[in-house]
Amino acid sequence: MELVLSLGIGILTGSGVWLLLRPRTYQVIIGLALLSYAVNLFIFSMGRLKVNAPPILPGAAEIDPATFADPVPQALVLTAIVIGFATTALFLVVLLAARGLTGTDHVDGREPER
Repeated sequence: MELVLSLGIGILTGSGVWLLLRPRTYQVIIGLALLSYAVNLFIFSMGRLKVNAPPILPGAAEIDPATFADPVPQALVLTAIVIGFATTALFLVVLLAARGLTGTDHVDGREPER
């Protein structure tokens, strides 16, 4: 399970960086989104990968840290997802405004000469 998650994080990071280096703003926005997904997966994996483990302890019994999942990374990832959606929406609005003003979606606002 850790190998699949590591490969997924690596693929998302590589794709995100490749898209960030592209000349079009839409590709840059998608690259930022992929990078944020990679970071979210990384933070989520830091909370220990366990199947069928409760995130919250059922009572005040003796606590064994190996039996429950850490809820802090899960809460951080949920917050990061919401913030990521908001920033992506803001970037799309800025993209549309810049395209309307300049007539191009090149990151410099100018098309390269051919």
